Amino acid sequence: MTKKVYVGNLSAKVDTAMLESWFTEFGTVESANIVMDRETGQSKGFGFVQMSSEQEAQAAMDALNGKEIEGRILKIAEANPPKTNKPRFGGGGGGGNRRPGGFGGGPRGGGNRGPGGNRGNDRGGDRGGRGGFGRR
Repeated sequence: MTKKVYVGNLSAKVDTAMLESWFTEFGTVESANIVMDRETGQSKGFGFVQMSSEQEAQAAMDALNGKEIEGRILKIAEANPPKTNKPRFGGGGGGGNRRPGGFGGGPRGGGNRGPGGNRGNDRGGDRGGRGGFGRR
């Protein structure tokens, strides 16, 4: 069974071939990749190596964790499983029944005042007659 290993604190000089070469000493490397920033194309400073067995992965983790390479002390650990993209909960849902009025008018007027201008007791712009500050 394959085992994925996290490799952190990588120097920007490290490429995939270098990363793979460090781990081949301990067994068969199935894959190796360095995570790159999408916008800049530069290394984010970490990557993953997939080893062909758990024993090989453990040997590599024990030997390389804390080792200084390219001026950086490596952080090697078992990789966490990838996160799934499914939602944790049921999702949003509607806002429920709202009170009448608001920006669209409603039983107390509001809305577009039309050519007549202000209607006297409308104290809040286009707020359906319920707006204004202070009194309600």
